[in-house]
Amino acid sequence: MFSFGEKIKIQIFGQSHSDSIGVVIDGLPAGEKIDMDALSAFLKRRAPGRNEHSTMRKEPDIPDFISGLVDGKTCGAPVCAVIQNKDTRSGDYTFLADIPRPGHSDYPAFVKYGGHNDIRGGGQFSARLTAALCIAGGIFAQLLEKKGIYAGAHIQEIHGIKDESFNPVSVSKDILKTVTAKDFPVIDDEKGKLMRREILSAQEIRDSVGGIIELAVVGLPVGVGSHMFGGIENRIAAAMFAVPAVKGIEFGAGFSAANLYGSENNDSYYFDGGIKTKTNNSGGVLGGMTTGMPLLMRVAFKPTPSIAAKQESVSLSEKKNAVLEIVGRHDPCVVPRAVPCAESAALIALGDMIL
Repeated sequence: MFSFGEKIKIQIFGQSHSDSIGVVIDGLPAGEKIDMDALSAFLKRRAPGRNEHSTMRKEPDIPDFISGLVDGKTCGAPVCAVIQNKDTRSGDYTFLADIPRPGHSDYPAFVKYGGHNDIRGGGQFSARLTAALCIAGGIFAQLLEKKGIYAGAHIQEIHGIKDESFNPVSVSKDILKTVTAKDFPVIDDEKGKLMRREILSAQEIRDSVGGIIELAVVGLPVGVGSHMFGGIENRIAAAMFAVPAVKGIEFGAGFSAANLYGSENNDSYYFDGGIKTKTNNSGGVLGGMTTGMPLLMRVAFKPTPSIAAKQESVSLSEKKNAVLEIVGRHDPCVVPRAVPCAESAALIALGDMIL
């Protein structure tokens, strides 16, 4: 199993084409009611086959809870939920056991496991496992909302086409709920149309595109997190890189802070029914601890490596160059379906520190 967490342990298991995938969550407080309709809605945002710009693999992604709940409430035992894999086409991947896909885990996994790695759909390295991650994320979202903490994200950029950004000092739970309720989660719907068109254009030329997700968390108390390895950024980043295709994360002003003077980057304090800052270049984190301002981050996703265009690779058995032409069902852009995955990664990191 793949594990995360200190106070609340999250373990994810399965492969893309195994009979099932699932998650075990150990350490949740007892007596918490889980709204299954809300959880189903959260999972549906990630589910494949919902529109023309996602893979046509159709999975219902209905979790079966086999332990940890009694009458819909946590009982103190580990919560275990399983999702059945129903729409697999393993034959599409047979030839990849010999010819690794550029941009994928195929080659290092082949070496690490002596050629015994599960190549079907990417095996345990597949984004399919983010369905299990989102079960945990959806549960943590409900528990944190009871404490007045809300997380939400939108597509900020796809292949150079940019959406509006969250207001770093005044983003609210209402704004987060509005944007995450959309089928294509952007603030400016006109920019969303351009993004969809860009995704389809890439698909038409047998290619793919990547993008950036902007994520905010509001309602956090001051002082969550710690210094050194226990910092908010550390913990969230560790969870975020569990989402396949993530290549970078920045908080607040991020890399652009390197071009500012200290006087420009520092967030001035003021009183307004409490202590706030006029700007939020810190992204709501100082010294690894929350400041009480919105927690803001941006996550970069690479283009989907499985593309229909011919690519150069090698034959592992013949030890010579080869040309690879991938078949199967793949997202021309992972970003739209990755929005709830990014939220889930942030939620499980925060939930482990707060709940």
